[in-house]
Amino acid sequence: MKYIFVTGGVVSSLGKGLTAAALGALLEQRGLRIKIQKFDPYLNVDPGTMNPFQHGEVYVLDDGAETDLDLGHYERFTNCRLSRRNNLTSGQVYETVIQKERRGDYLGKTVQVIPHVTDEIKANLRDPGEDVDVLITEIGGTIGDIEGLPFLEAMRQFSLEVGRNNVLFIHVTLLPYIKAAGELKSKPSQQSVAKLREIGIQPDILVCRTEHPLDLSIRQKLSLFCNVPVAAVIEEQDVESSIYELPLMLQRENLDTLVVEALNIPNPEQPMDEWRDIVRRLKYPAYRTTVGVVGKYIELQDAYKSVYESLTHAGIAHDCEVDIVRVDAEELESKEGLEQLKNLNGIVVPGGFGNRGIQGKINAAQFARENDIPYFGLCLGLHILTIEFARNVLGLPKANSMEFDDQSPDPVIYLMEEQKDVVHKGGSMRLGAYTCDLVEGTKTYEAYGKPSISERHRHRYEFNGDYRERFSEKGLKVAGVNPESGLVEIAEIENHPFMVGVQFHPEFQSKPNAPHPLFKNFVGACMKSKKH
Repeated sequence: MKYIFVTGGVVSSLGKGLTAAALGALLEQRGLRIKIQKFDPYLNVDPGTMNPFQHGEVYVLDDGAETDLDLGHYERFTNCRLSRRNNLTSGQVYETVIQKERRGDYLGKTVQVIPHVTDEIKANLRDPGEDVDVLITEIGGTIGDIEGLPFLEAMRQFSLEVGRNNVLFIHVTLLPYIKAAGELKSKPSQQSVAKLREIGIQPDILVCRTEHPLDLSIRQKLSLFCNVPVAAVIEEQDVESSIYELPLMLQRENLDTLVVEALNIPNPEQPMDEWRDIVRRLKYPAYRTTVGVVGKYIELQDAYKSVYESLTHAGIAHDCEVDIVRVDAEELESKEGLEQLKNLNGIVVPGGFGNRGIQGKINAAQFARENDIPYFGLCLGLHILTIEFARNVLGLPKANSMEFDDQSPDPVIYLMEEQKDVVHKGGSMRLGAYTCDLVEGTKTYEAYGKPSISERHRHRYEFNGDYRERFSEKGLKVAGVNPESGLVEIAEIENHPFMVGVQFHPEFQSKPNAPHPLFKNFVGACMKSKKH
């Protein structure tokens, strides 16, 4: 098996995850079986308890792992189905090492970063799963971060153990453009590579994030000072319209050819027709529609990353540009704020926690229901749909979720018994893939076209089945149920163009070449919707 390590220098948020994902797509196109994983140096055990403003969205896998959002890029760009062993944090490593020490596994030895911590990191590289030709590992953070040193040391050791001809190091770095001087500067990248070489790692390929093209002279300069062949200095400019241009851009720079030649994998280059068609539809769409995402973390692009991408995927399927409008839920708590909903063809209420902005989301659901605007509720969005319907159709003015009011006389959304005694917040929700049986004749069944599905969950509160019959009598129908627990997974409103709420997170299973069926049908409904 071959191993590729992707590191980053100069600044964070350079797009290492996207680069790794795009490379994975290129290698898959050549017929190679790949896996991608993320090593994160932070001390949290996982991102599950981290604020979206700091970290972005939490991406959930089939096995219930709460992981870094970069794993979403990996799954969207490739055919990978990832698991908890594909996201490792310093918190997990140290937790495991300390547990072993407490059990006496180290037989009284002094426990140290080398070899005990680095051995634990390397163990995650030796078992990536069956049928893997190439394992791509992204190292989070920036070269020079003190937390990342054990991971880099483990990579250095690992390359020595498996043979340097089986390992490739790719360093993603920034070439800032100094406007006053009118030129790109390579010094920060030189220093970043020097820092990496101090640790004992020589990058084989330099991927340069830049706003301007690289001319030959700067490629030669980077080659000379970073000890990398000129051909291995890769230009990675900001893409024009979509991240899905990235595989084509990197192929033009011969990144995949450099990789297979360096690792001696004789797999020929294949046409990228599917990716070209995706990019064409994104750049030159035949139609356009406007969708508002009503949330409380809208200031941060990454907070609802998978939702935005899923809407884009659905637009690709319809040859339609989806113009996404970020709507602050708190602004919708006033009558004036609701005016901005009149310019939308559809409304999405994504997941979230806490009661800030909840009334604004309820107002958005009411506006969508009363004005026949397509509405799609994800996890919390189902709760919002349910509360609004209970208050304004069933005539239960104090109906609420127990998350927001545990003394509500009508808790239409309630806390399951097994969740009531939870003390530790991390990893204790209903997490991962669960089966859902669909009800024939519903919009949901029409979208999926099959009786049973599996979707990923991340929540504590559930639709209260005690109210199911009353809801049904007034037109809110249950469209999907978990066969084991009987829990309601999907509800939709009759005689409405599209008003569907789901307890799960469909955005975690959407790809640019395989859009999620519910997102696809939602955008289709938005295309028929008139602005109010």
